[in-house]
Amino acid sequence: MTALRPREADSAVELGQELDGGVLGSRYRALSAGIVSVVLLIAFEATAVGTAMPVAARELHGVGLYAFGFSALFTTSLFGMVVAGQWADRRGPLGPLSAGISAFAAGLLLCGTAGTMWQFIGGRAVQGLGGGLVIVALYVVVGRAYPQRLQPAIMAAFAASWVIPSVIGPLVAGTVTEQLGWRWVFLGIPPLVLVPLALALPATRRMASGPVTAADRETAPAARFDSRRIKLALGISLGTGLLQYAAQDLRWLSLLPAAMGAALLVPAVRGLLPRGTYRAARGLPSVVLLRGVAAGAFISAESFVPLMLVTQRGLSPTLAGLSLAVGGATWALGSFVQSRPRVEPYRERLAVAGMVLVAAAIATVPSVLIPSVPVAVVAVAWGWGCFGMGLVISSTSVLLLKLSPPEESGANSAALQISDGLSNVLLLAVGGAAFAALGGGAVGAHTATAAQGSHPLAFAAVYVPMAAVALVGVWVATRLGGPKSG
Repeated sequence: MTALRPREADSAVELGQELDGGVLGSRYRALSAGIVSVVLLIAFEATAVGTAMPVAARELHGVGLYAFGFSALFTTSLFGMVVAGQWADRRGPLGPLSAGISAFAAGLLLCGTAGTMWQFIGGRAVQGLGGGLVIVALYVVVGRAYPQRLQPAIMAAFAASWVIPSVIGPLVAGTVTEQLGWRWVFLGIPPLVLVPLALALPATRRMASGPVTAADRETAPAARFDSRRIKLALGISLGTGLLQYAAQDLRWLSLLPAAMGAALLVPAVRGLLPRGTYRAARGLPSVVLLRGVAAGAFISAESFVPLMLVTQRGLSPTLAGLSLAVGGATWALGSFVQSRPRVEPYRERLAVAGMVLVAAAIATVPSVLIPSVPVAVVAVAWGWGCFGMGLVISSTSVLLLKLSPPEESGANSAALQISDGLSNVLLLAVGGAAFAALGGGAVGAHTATAAQGSHPLAFAAVYVPMAAVALVGVWVATRLGGPKSG
């Protein structure tokens, strides 16, 4: 990420920034509107697709491959993140941002026209590649264009941009799915790409394009990607893909792709993440690790919520999606809380409290597998869990920006997002394997009665380990500060 430490700027520049006001001041208004519109598009896609996924998987006869629909996106995004980090450090974030938005739209078109579940998964993979490029480019833009005092505010704006999609996304997606078919949930989003392209790209070109240093500007035409990091990126993507496949194909023969995946993944992770990440060394390594622990546990659990409510409690896709809608508002609220200047000294405590809320939410959700428990429990629990995620995710972003010098902004942004995406894939593999092993594929039955009576323990097997991972995150959150003195 681009953790611009306070730059050695001229006092005149500093004064100019003060006069420009906040993220919607005259200097930053166009850029803020542009990059927030990109996040708005991603948010709408995430909430809408989550609502349509159970129907898409059932109609494509691929409920047993349900987890692949999510993990394929995360797997390819890992490669996109590394490429975007190098691309942005050498040439600026404009290239990966525009290429990423285009690939994201292309993946949605492939999903919407898929004839089989594997074709659908392929579309999600293309979409993930684009998303990986976009998310790292956005962090580089924030680190380069905004002074440190405004970075928590723009992160809060990113979180706030999820509120409207989280409320109307499930309703729109559910209505479209029931009236027109699930394909239009995917095919209707690409035209919206025109808005982010028109707003974000010109502003990014003006304020954050090009190499970061004078030396880089002199050598930019000849700059090349680090081939070693590209190979490691391929290794991490192929390794996670093989592990995910092995987790879904529960046979002895699957040990071979699992071993191959681990052999590719371990050295790639060691080479791409900060030294000390997986022993939770204080400072930057723990920031990167916490991002992965929080996102992986939460997203893996959330991915199965609509499917559980549709198949176990008989909700429509619309109502199942709306059960998560309040989370967008509470996530934004958590991010807003962390952006207040007065809470800056307590950022580590906020992260600890956030992880406690996340763990509690994940542990509470499967209680609705008991018929007497009201479905509303999911909405309440997930609302508090999203508030905790707003505290944690935005805080890790801010801390990474603070701990990273400008010339390492792309590489560190990629490391944070790799931790996020890799954890999502691996924990989805664990959850998907447990789900399949306990008969989760039975939810593909076409009759409502058969679907509603299928193996509730398959869902419980997803949530219990994810709650345990979130509890580990509580400890990691105590190590975000620098080494203890004395």
